[in-house]
Amino acid sequence: MPNRRAFIRDAGLLSLGLGFLPSLASYGSDLSFNKPFVLPRSTPEMQGISSEGISKFMQAIKDSRQEFHSLMILRHGHVVAEGWWDPHSSEHRQQLYSLSKSFTGTAIGLAVGEGLISVDDPVINFFPDILPDPVSDNLAALKIRHLLSMTVGHGKDSILILEASAPGVPWEKTFLSLPVVFEPGSQFMYNSGASFMLSAIIKKVTGQPAHQYLKARLYNPLNITNTTWGANWEGINMGASHLRMPTEDIAKFGQLYLQNGVWNGNQVISSDWVAQASAKHIDNGKNDSSWGYGYGYQFWLNPSGGYRADGAFGQYSMILPRQDAVVAITSESISTKDTMQIVWDVLIPEMKDGALPANDTAHNQLLDELKALKYDPPQLAATSPLVQNNGGKTFVLDKNPFNAKSVIFSFKDDKCLFTLKEDGKPDIVITSGLNHWIRKDNLKPSAHSLFSLRRIDFDSIVAAAFGWQNENTLVLTWRYIETVHGETFTCVFDGNKLTIKPLFSVNRLQGKPDERADITGSII
Repeated sequence: MPNRRAFIRDAGLLSLGLGFLPSLASYGSDLSFNKPFVLPRSTPEMQGISSEGISKFMQAIKDSRQEFHSLMILRHGHVVAEGWWDPHSSEHRQQLYSLSKSFTGTAIGLAVGEGLISVDDPVINFFPDILPDPVSDNLAALKIRHLLSMTVGHGKDSILILEASAPGVPWEKTFLSLPVVFEPGSQFMYNSGASFMLSAIIKKVTGQPAHQYLKARLYNPLNITNTTWGANWEGINMGASHLRMPTEDIAKFGQLYLQNGVWNGNQVISSDWVAQASAKHIDNGKNDSSWGYGYGYQFWLNPSGGYRADGAFGQYSMILPRQDAVVAITSESISTKDTMQIVWDVLIPEMKDGALPANDTAHNQLLDELKALKYDPPQLAATSPLVQNNGGKTFVLDKNPFNAKSVIFSFKDDKCLFTLKEDGKPDIVITSGLNHWIRKDNLKPSAHSLFSLRRIDFDSIVAAAFGWQNENTLVLTWRYIETVHGETFTCVFDGNKLTIKPLFSVNRLQGKPDERADITGSII
C-alpha cells in the first residue's frame, strides 16, 4: 500500500510518466536489474478519480462478501490505489489460475513477431511423430489461431484428459488423439488443453519452455523477477494455469497491453499483436454475462469495453483502453460474476476525463481503509486441559489416502507447533499463533500428505492460527498465501484417540462439507 513506501519517494514519482522512468531492458535482451521496477504512484484525484469513489468501491467489495486478496488500480499509468488483505501482502507471489493463459498467448505473439510461427500454421505440423492414424479432416484443419481463440472443435475441455495421460505418454499425443467433433473455428468452447498446446508449440519452435522464453522478451523489460510456472513431466509449462507472480507484476502486464505493447519507449510486443489478441474472434454468448461478449486470443472481452486476463476464483488483469486504466485483482471469489460486476458498476463510473481537485481528507481516509484491510482468524478459546495432557505426544495415524504417518501437537506460550511425519520425507512443521497469524518459517511443500488437493499443489508460505473450539477440539486455520486457497483442520481429541477433519477453503466459502474422509489416529 502507498503508506508502506516512503511517501516522499512516491510524491517524487508523481510527475514522471512511464516513458521517463530510468531505462529498462530493451526488447529481446537478457539483462538483470538491481531492484524491481516500481510503477509510479499518484493520488486518485490527480488521475481523475475521487478518493471517495474508490472508498465507495471498497465498500462494495466488502458488501459483496467475496474474499479479495489484493487490489491495484492504475489510471494514466499511475497506481492510484493498492491494498492487500492481511495476511496476504505485496511481496508474495499470487496464483493466477487461467490468467496464465494470457501470458501463454503473449509468448505466441512474440514468436509470431520473430517469424518463428504464424497463427495460420496447422497444429499437426509441429508434432509429425505423434499423430493419430488416420488424421481426420478437422484435425488437419486445426490451426494455431483456433488454439488461441478456444475454437478447437473438441466436445469438452481436454485438460483433465491430458493430466490423466498414461505415464510416459506425451500430453500433446493425447490431445491430438481426441476427436475434433466440430469444424475448427466454428464455435467457442473453453479448452485449457488448447493453452497447454500453445505452450508445447513454444517449446517446440524455440527449444525453451514458455517461462524461459518470456524471461528476456517480457519479464526482463518489465522487471518481473519473482515468478514460478509449473510444468508437466515433459518440462512443458502448463500454459493454461500454474503461473505465479506478485500483484504489481500482474498490473504491469495489463499496463503493457494498455500501452499497445510499448514499455519505456521500447516495443516489447508488437502493436499488431495487441490488436489481434484483444479483438473479438468468436461469439461466446449473448452479451448477457461477463463471459458472453466475445473472446480474443487468450483474453476475454469486457461488457464495459476493453478486455481482460481472467483466472478462476477472481484473478484479473483488466485492460480498459476507454478509461486509460488497468485493474489488477487477486481473490478467492466464489461468485466471480459479483467480483467483476463491482468493477463495471461501481469503479468505472468514477473514472472522469480530467484531474479533480485535491481532497486530502478523503485521500487520507482512503489510505487508512487500504492499510486496515485484513482477514482475522477465528477468535477461539485460548487453552484447554489437553494442552498438558497431549502436548508433545505422537499420534500414530491409521492408514489414510494421504500417506500421513503421524502428527505431534506441541504448545508453547501462544503458539501451537503441528508436526507431520511421512516415510522418507523431512518433517513438516507449521507454527500457528493463538488467534493471530504466524507466517515466519511456515512453508507448505508443493504436494504432500494432508495438502494433496489438486488446486493447492504449489509450495507456499503458510499464515497459520489456532484456538480451542471447546476443551476437546483444536482448530487450525491455515492460509496458503502464495496460492488462492487455504484449509481448516478441526482436531478432536477423545482420550488417546484423535480425529482430524479437513475443510478446504472453497468448501468453507460455499458452506459445503469437505470431500475428504476424516483422518484418525491414536497415541501408541
